[in-house]
Amino acid sequence: MFCRYFCFFSLCLFLPIQRRCSLGHVSNLQSSDTTSLPGFENLTMGYNKYLRPYFGGQPVQIAMSLDIASISSISESDMDYTATIYLQQRWTDPRLVFHGNKSFSLDARLVELLWVPDTYIVESKRSFLHDVTVGNRLIRLFSNGTILYALRITTTVACNMDLSKYPMDTQTCRLQLESWGYDENDVVFTWLKGNDSVHGLEKLQLSQYTVERYYTLVSKSQQETGSYPRLILQFELRRNVLYFILETYVPSTLLVMLSWVSFWITLDSVPARTCIGVTTVLSMTTLMIGSRSSLSKTNCFIKAIDVYLGICFSFIFGALVEYAMAHYSSSQKCAAKAPQEQPANELTKEMEEVNISNILNSSITSYKQKISFTSIEISSDNVNCSDLTMKTHEKIKCVLRNKMHRIIGYFTIQNPSNVDHYSKLLFPLFFMLVNVFYWAYYLYF
Repeated sequence: MFCRYFCFFSLCLFLPIQRRCSLGHVSNLQSSDTTSLPGFENLTMGYNKYLRPYFGGQPVQIAMSLDIASISSISESDMDYTATIYLQQRWTDPRLVFHGNKSFSLDARLVELLWVPDTYIVESKRSFLHDVTVGNRLIRLFSNGTILYALRITTTVACNMDLSKYPMDTQTCRLQLESWGYDENDVVFTWLKGNDSVHGLEKLQLSQYTVERYYTLVSKSQQETGSYPRLILQFELRRNVLYFILETYVPSTLLVMLSWVSFWITLDSVPARTCIGVTTVLSMTTLMIGSRSSLSKTNCFIKAIDVYLGICFSFIFGALVEYAMAHYSSSQKCAAKAPQEQPANELTKEMEEVNISNILNSSITSYKQKISFTSIEISSDNVNCSDLTMKTHEKIKCVLRNKMHRIIGYFTIQNPSNVDHYSKLLFPLFFMLVNVFYWAYYLYF
């Protein structure tokens, strides 16, 4: 019966201009006789699409469900994600009750003649309704007045991300549905079947993420104009770290191990050791720049991958500095041994020059002690500071001089060849310890 009414209504759209057809009534502007089908007026008489069901009375119960068709992109730089969803809304309008137990799917263009909820997506940046070949909307009317209204929407929604543990991070994003103009006194939003109201998330195959879990919430949004109902779909996305291990972590670790090769090369091979150190430093710098280029707009974050690359760069640079120190100490030691091999006459001249210089230095030192208290000279040998004839400030300077001498002695390399020997053990050991703390912190804390 209702199908006949609907066909009659559709024909009204093509009647001559002398006739007018609307959802509320059908009238003839030129004649007084009106032809209508029995029962049509009972269904549509007095219907006003600008007034919600139960206007002035109880709020309208709107039950929703979601089908997530796809999540096409998740952007860390823009802090958003793009998803295509099927949104189904159900509510009951007692003005559209008809006899029978059937349901009818209506033309989606008739939605312009019905009251529909003003649902919108919170924090949506861009959204559009698919319209190929026609608007992707569905209207289904049941005999008890229940209306099923379905839409196919693609939306880009903001998602605040914490990238401090990137790429071992888990992001929590939301899809929020809220009424724009009707407050909680007019409409009430509910999920149709709780968590079972959402479908499709468990089947999604994303390039970098895996959907860990999702759940639904019912909330309210407090605004200056009132309290509005809100439905929340919250889902967690865990990033797949395997790609970054193969792309960044493994190459950076191999570069650190390559820098240790220089410890097995003798100190005299200056070109070989310098070439290894400079090459590994430049390669590590290129790797660091490449890892940050994909997240150019989020450089304000100190990410986990930046910490690891910084650690690797420090070890590589430390290996280069280690060779510089060992080579310098070796050259200084060779220079100290050189005078012993000189002829006797040259040694005699140098001894005379040293004696003269020692006399001058001793006179200058005594002169400085008389002028300035703050000047502290560091001698090569410890001096006995327990002399009773020394003044208080001289004893203080003597004690400080001896302590500085001990400290410098700790950092003095006695045998440069032992530097490489200790580095072969200490560099790998410290690198392994740092890796243990790094992975334990970012994976379990």
